[in-house]
Amino acid sequence: LIVDDSPSQLMGIRRIVEKLGHEALTAEDGAAGVEAAKRELPDLILMDVVMPNLNGFQATRSICRESTTKHIPIVLVTTKDQDTDRVWGMRQGAKAYITKPFSETDLSEIIGQLLPSAG
Repeated sequence: LIVDDSPSQLMGIRRIVEKLGHEALTAEDGAAGVEAAKRELPDLILMDVVMPNLNGFQATRSICRESTTKHIPIVLVTTKDQDTDRVWGMRQGAKAYITKPFSETDLSEIIGQLLPSAG
């Protein structure tokens, strides 16, 4: 599941995820991301932080506190590159943190670590 309010980011990340052989679902803000996580129970969530309605930190916390979704690893994918943001993100329950702009290799590595390879 890819959660990002930027259509271009969604498309770019989706392309990488699908290239790795995984199916990609998308949501355009934190609230939609939380709903999609509960409904679809994805294997992994790539979560932007700066979004309208519910930000990525809040959405991550919500997903990690919900008994049906707390097992899903969340990777925060964000422009926020301060150490305090990273620490706070991990405290909300994220398993990894990657800053934009990221390389396809970096994102692929993180996905590979957290998801068993498709096929």
